Amino acid sequence: MTATVHPIGSARAASLEPMIQLAAADLNHVNAVILERMQSEVALIPELAGHLIAGGGKRMRPMLTLACAALLDYQGARHHKLAAAVEFIHTATLLHDDVVDSSGLRRGRRTANIIWGNPASVLVGDFLFSRAFELMVEDGSLKVLRILSRASSVIAEGEVSQLSAQRRIETSEDHYLEIISAKTAALFAAACRIAAVVAERDESVEEALDAYGRNLGVAFQLVDDAIDYSSDAATMGKGVGDDFRDGKATLPVILAYARGGEADRAFWRDAIAGGGAEPADLGRATILLRETGALADTLERARLFGRRAIDALGAFPAGRAKAALVEAVEFAIQRAY
Repeated sequence: MTATVHPIGSARAASLEPMIQLAAADLNHVNAVILERMQSEVALIPELAGHLIAGGGKRMRPMLTLACAALLDYQGARHHKLAAAVEFIHTATLLHDDVVDSSGLRRGRRTANIIWGNPASVLVGDFLFSRAFELMVEDGSLKVLRILSRASSVIAEGEVSQLSAQRRIETSEDHYLEIISAKTAALFAAACRIAAVVAERDESVEEALDAYGRNLGVAFQLVDDAIDYSSDAATMGKGVGDDFRDGKATLPVILAYARGGEADRAFWRDAIAGGGAEPADLGRATILLRETGALADTLERARLFGRRAIDALGAFPAGRAKAALVEAVEFAIQRAY
């Protein structure tokens, strides 16, 4: 039997398990901080926040902070609160995203906005952002505060930019990559970079970890874009074809539109730009994405960014932490296969 060749190059299935095991002890401390800081005398706040925080997420972003700290052999405890701040920022953006997108499913469960309504979801998201900034201030580092606060503003800019590009089928590939670099990759980059700050490493180490996280984040989002058309709700934990129905010109659509004939372009204009998509149109869209090679090329671009992420770790010594970070990239890519 021929071995399955992994998208990045190994011949075995990738997993987050090495990172989970590496970060397990520290993650217990992070989870304790999360549990403590999401509490409030207003009962709805921990109830709603807990629904999403305990909803099966992998904690990938805070684990990146912990794994990068392990890569640098950091022996302190500052990264526990900061990793919790990263998770709060991420959770707040999810709450807000689900309201903006009118999402009904997240990680296989009903979204908070469906259960408690849009106002409660937005306000609890604001609460979690505030908790994140409290944790940053408690750390006492202006540099950490600058990195994470900048990431928060860039994420918001990316989300607004994506909203502005919604139903704009003429969105360019470069512009789309700018959007996802902001809305997704910025937090990956910041989560990694702050480990170098708490470990008191120089700027070159910060930049290397920033590059690792940023490229991983772009790869992660590109894979998400592809599996929106090639997976199922049970696997994805959200509705299949949500991007299509929302009129999002993600990279697969941008590539398919650029490569299509006039009839195909008219279909995309009607479905994406015109908001005229019918339930049966998702099937046609998926066929066009495959026939034009748009899905395959989106994943090839994801592999390119994945390789860049791995290359960014080149100067760090081999070991358990580096191996876990490399495998996290491989896992992110392999989700599409």
